[in-house]
Amino acid sequence: MGFDVGADAYGRFMGRYAEALAVRLADAAGVVPGLRALDVGCGTGALTAELAARLGPAAVSAVDPSAPFVAAARERLPQVDIRRASAELLPFPDGGFDVTLAQLVVHFMTDPVAGLREMARVTRPGGVVAACVWDHAGRRGPLTVFWQAVRSLDPDAHDESGLAGAREGDLADLFAAAGLRDVRSSMLTVEVSFASFDQWWEPYTLGVGPAGDHVQRLDPAGRPALRDRCASLLGEVWPVEVSGSAWTAVGRTR
Repeated sequence: MGFDVGADAYGRFMGRYAEALAVRLADAAGVVPGLRALDVGCGTGALTAELAARLGPAAVSAVDPSAPFVAAARERLPQVDIRRASAELLPFPDGGFDVTLAQLVVHFMTDPVAGLREMARVTRPGGVVAACVWDHAGRRGPLTVFWQAVRSLDPDAHDESGLAGAREGDLADLFAAAGLRDVRSSMLTVEVSFASFDQWWEPYTLGVGPAGDHVQRLDPAGRPALRDRCASLLGEVWPVEVSGSAWTAVGRTR
């Protein structure tokens, strides 16, 4: 689903949002010195870097199914244990971590409940599992303008609003189904500034995620039409601050 891309492409598409969101997710999960943490679906290492800064690299591990992302994260954080693996089959023993986190990942898991159960399995009893997913259904995610433009041109287009965890209450329900307790829900919001429309638009052309897939599938007339519609929605005054809000759930293992 549009993640067989280079690390640089992903970084340009979602990197600045992910860096800011990582700070807020780590705060929500109560990540403080002395804990051991796992980042599930680490991508190029935005959350992993925040965890390493707080806990020290020796206390952090990370996994991602993408070989290019794992290579990029290892280059960025050579002292962190970073492995290629899926959320549904984590290569760690039971109860090895105090806190296990997944940032912008649950909605792309093959089986979100199984992935969350695995996150709980590798977390000690009474430890913390935390995750966040953009509020695509509530149209408060950072891709809202893009998908609004898509739907105005093609009402039958599939956006990301139906993905797991992307609507109010859904992520908490998945946590409960995975056996987590004391689940708390909240919304985390970040803002990213874009100096020009081209700076905003260019990442969508890189083939990253469902949005990138959609742009790649457009015919020669469709891409400029979508570009123009996005430009009309964003307006002519730049720079522009684009906000992104993510549903967040934090629970404890039994």
